[in-house]
Amino acid sequence: MNLLVDESVNKLVVNELRDQGHNVIYIAEFAPSVDDETVLDHANRTRSLLLTEDKDFGELVFRQGLIHMGVVLIRLSGLSPQTKVKVISAVFENYSIDLINSFSVISPGRIRIRKIL
Repeated sequence: MNLLVDESVNKLVVNELRDQGHNVIYIAEFAPSVDDETVLDHANRTRSLLLTEDKDFGELVFRQGLIHMGVVLIRLSGLSPQTKVKVISAVFENYSIDLINSFSVISPGRIRIRKIL
C-alpha cells in the first residue's frame, strides 16, 4: 500500500510500516514544514493514503471538501511510541483495504472508519 506519512508521526511508525512492506513516503524526510494542503495534494498525486496526527486534515476533508485517497488520523496521545507502533501496525494488518477512500481515526481500543464517496 502507498502511504504518505505526515511529519507529526513518529519515525518508529514509519520504520514499522516499511518493514511490513508498505511503500512509505515520510514528509519529514523530504519536505519538512510544508503546509497541510501541500501534504494532501502530494498524497493525491502519489495515490497514497495519508497517515497523520494533525486534526487539521479533518477540516480540509469535511469543511473544505478536498479530495483524498484516505486519511488516517492517529489519536493515541499519552501512549508510548512503542505502543503506538503496535496499535497502528495492527490496524494496517487488519483494516488496510477499509482505510482506502475513508477518513479513519485510531484511538485507544477503537478504530472509526468513515467512507467518503
